[in-house]
Amino acid sequence: MVTKRCVSCGREVPPGEYVSFKCPVCGAEIVRCMQCRSKGVTYVCPSCGFKGP
Repeated sequence: MVTKRCVSCGREVPPGEYVSFKCPVCGAEIVRCMQCRSKGVTYVCPSCGFKGP
């Protein structure tokens, strides 16, 4: 089982409990847990620093 780390809260989340998408600026992978996503917690791209809702 491969876990990913949420860029908003930093916790490790197992498959099925996160969403991932590409940064609109640099294309790096952004991973967010369902909890942070549903609350609208801000994320910061680990590669370029882009901030999103």
